[in-house]
Amino acid sequence: MPWLLLLFVVLPAVEIYLLIQLGQLIGGLQTFGLILATGLLGSYMTKKQGLAVWTELNKKLGSGQMPGTELIDGGIILVSGTLLVTPGVLTDLLGFLGLFPVTRGFIRHFVQAFFKGKSGISINFGAFGGNQGFANPTSGQFVNDPIRQSSTSASDSSESFSGAEQSSSKDASSKTPPVELSGKAKSRPSVDQ
Repeated sequence: MPWLLLLFVVLPAVEIYLLIQLGQLIGGLQTFGLILATGLLGSYMTKKQGLAVWTELNKKLGSGQMPGTELIDGGIILVSGTLLVTPGVLTDLLGFLGLFPVTRGFIRHFVQAFFKGKSGISINFGAFGGNQGFANPTSGQFVNDPIRQSSTSASDSSESFSGAEQSSSKDASSKTPPVELSGKAKSRPSVDQ
């Protein structure tokens, strides 16, 4: 609720105040022209930066790599373009910060830290560094890790092959019974009847 209040009440009020102050400082017609100019420049820069990120994303996918930073950059550019089209001084400033590659790197760092802290689970693609898969930060246990699964399944299969004679001598009652469904499935009358 506080985020919605900030986004839909506080931010527009600040924008209106800044536009009034800017209009008194440089004039109403010049303020209107500035709003149009930032909107046009912002849409041009959004298109240019978006195509650059799209090209890098396709290169990574074509070479078989997982695009990590490109996906985050694409999201930042999308939000920045939306902020630049929205009339206002503060939103234009924030929008331009997301379109320049240098400042976008800082924003990307904060976005990654924000989502890592919120989820409780860190998702590591090769682009972010570390192993591929999901890791629980409290236990450090990897889940759905193709590298670790292939190495453990290979060692498990060699152990199970060497222990095949031992497993045949085990008691059949030690095996777990198949899962049974409780309750009967009721038959429904067909539509044709």
